[in-house]
Amino acid sequence: MSDHGRFTVVPAAYVFCLREGSGGREVLLQLRQNTGYMDDMWAAAAAGHVERGETAWDAAHREAAEELGIAGLDLRFELTMSRTAHGEPIDERVDFFFTATTFTGEPRIMEPRKCADLRWFPLDALPDPVVPHEAHALAHLGKGVGYLTFGF
Repeated sequence: MSDHGRFTVVPAAYVFCLREGSGGREVLLQLRQNTGYMDDMWAAAAAGHVERGETAWDAAHREAAEELGIAGLDLRFELTMSRTAHGEPIDERVDFFFTATTFTGEPRIMEPRKCADLRWFPLDALPDPVVPHEAHALAHLGKGVGYLTFGF
């Protein structure tokens, strides 16, 4: 709860880097480790909280640079997700999902303590396990959904 008595929503930005592979569209995912949240699960290659005074768009660019060492992303907004953990109102989230098909630099692991692996996977053959709410978002990419919920 905030000082004014209302719950606080935590915003985050996610970047799914996409490319055309030999078997169709592929997405770049990272294997999380040592973060304390969804470790040993595959997740968006770049994601993180939106900082105070920052837009979700700017956070997506910042996270891509910090986690993948890439810049110049041609971001496309895909969808927003309202999310909670097991209906607990103390953990309300709003997630902004973007895709990028062009960028400058070769994606690489920039935070090896938090990322055990970085790989391209066909969108129709994702690894197991993928962070559940991110798998939900991936299933809706390019479908013009715009808004999803998870955990309610």
